[in-house]
Amino acid sequence: MNSEKKTEVKEGFIELRHTSSHILAQAVKRLYPDAKLGIGPAIEDGFYYDFYVDKPFTPDDLVRIEEEMKKIVDADYKLERFTLQKEDAIKFLEELDEPFKIELAREIDGEISFYRQGEFVDMCAGPHIESTGGVKYFKLLSTSGAYWRGDEHNPMMQRIYGTSFYTKEELDNYLSFLEEAKKRDHRILGRELDLYSTHEEVGPGLIMWHPNGAIIRNTIEDLWRKEHLKHGYKLVYTPHIASEKIYQISGHLENYAESMYAPIQIDTARYRLKPMNCPGHILIYKTKQRSYRDLPIRYAELGTVYRYERIGTLHGMLRVRGFTQDDAHIFCREDQLLDEIRGVIRFMDFFMKTFRYEYKPYLSTRPEKYIGTDEIWDMATKALKEALRLEGMDYELDEGGGVFYGPKIDIKLIDALGREWQGPTIQVDFNLPERFDVNYTGSDGKEHRVVMIHRTVLGSMERFVGGLIEHYAGKFPLWLAPIQVVVIPISDRHNERAIEVKDRLFENNIRVELDDRNEKVNYKVREAIVKKVPYIIVIGDREVEDNTLSVRTISKDLGSFSLESFIDRVKEEIEKKL
Repeated sequence: MNSEKKTEVKEGFIELRHTSSHILAQAVKRLYPDAKLGIGPAIEDGFYYDFYVDKPFTPDDLVRIEEEMKKIVDADYKLERFTLQKEDAIKFLEELDEPFKIELAREIDGEISFYRQGEFVDMCAGPHIESTGGVKYFKLLSTSGAYWRGDEHNPMMQRIYGTSFYTKEELDNYLSFLEEAKKRDHRILGRELDLYSTHEEVGPGLIMWHPNGAIIRNTIEDLWRKEHLKHGYKLVYTPHIASEKIYQISGHLENYAESMYAPIQIDTARYRLKPMNCPGHILIYKTKQRSYRDLPIRYAELGTVYRYERIGTLHGMLRVRGFTQDDAHIFCREDQLLDEIRGVIRFMDFFMKTFRYEYKPYLSTRPEKYIGTDEIWDMATKALKEALRLEGMDYELDEGGGVFYGPKIDIKLIDALGREWQGPTIQVDFNLPERFDVNYTGSDGKEHRVVMIHRTVLGSMERFVGGLIEHYAGKFPLWLAPIQVVVIPISDRHNERAIEVKDRLFENNIRVELDDRNEKVNYKVREAIVKKVPYIIVIGDREVEDNTLSVRTISKDLGSFSLESFIDRVKEEIEKKL
């Protein structure tokens, strides 16, 4: 699963899973002696190892490798550490004919450590458990391609993923979790429910929203606009491209160029696809002189931005190259800053409750690469901390996780399976106002710098909707469902009444479809259930005679309703977002 979850390995599992990856590598080398070793770390929920081989591994290969791993576990080899000086280590790796390990060794200064288990030796810093016999409960999960060191210009490796635990119960629980996660995979459900697609002809990481997906997105955006206007935001739009000059001023070219696309030459100037909306909002602010009485000014935009992501990191709707942020920038005085941050936190909380998400805040501090003074960073960080305290929010510290122009609060959404997804962010910025000379006239008649807050309350539409698909397992609440009601006449003689019902529902702004195909009723009902349509109405002789509707949901039969009482039920459920 590709949620934006913290990647630390749980305490006590690093040794087990690191040893598991060595057992995997030993098994592969036994079965495929010509395989070349890459790297094999422990990761949050398991381990992996990268190999350079002639052809990709198949599911049958994984079965064979897992069986060989069991033999290595049964042999209970001791893991014995030894070290070599750099030159000796490289010679040793040359004898083993491990070119990728040699590349890594050349980058290490001083002694290099190795671990031996039986006939197998790997260059590794550790740590490990004492012997292979300690890895009793493990499972190989999947295989995929991965460029060496994450660079598409490097050779393609074959990565094998696995997991291991100390008890059989832990392993069984995790495998059950994976089965449930697979059922919720937004890429599979996106195809089955006809929500979105990606195409090689368009390019990787670029989402094509189908009508069903577009309805979900539009419903969310309508709510977003309505609530933002209610909360004092002004809606703006900015272009998808801009002159490089603006990104020189903002510092993006200096600090963010690796995530930006190559320049476009137009006439005599160079332009860029925009990676951020903030410079445009700043320029709108600067079109007139602002007074202290005008502040705070809140600009909001559903702004599409473009950022370069490595091909190997792209994942459905969750990691893309073009996405629409529910972006906003608040221009305020320093004495307004705390209240504005608290207002954004409460606004974000409203949206999270609306979409039935629990969440966890992280405070992300100054990264290695940053602009501005330490004093300004400390001031901004203090404001975020104080706002979290006053709102009664416990948070975790993410040292160095801020953006180059300011610290931020990251909100991780917790879905139905307990996974964390990157969602809203709240960033305090004293730096861009300095770079762009963004001011207001104070009560003293003098110019003063504004403070900026960059914020999203959802994240991006692509990632947010992709996460919702998995959170709801495709079974959207009624107000979000692309098709809210399907009307099914039993035979042609019931079509007239079915059309009347469909038209009345449509007049009441209920998303309804008529399924009058020449198919059996049970087939059409099953298909509506597979499509996860919340309400299914069946109309036959009795319903026509009694002027009623036979209504069911995905999971149960609700019985008979009058048309008006059903409309009232549905409208109330939509209004309350149940």
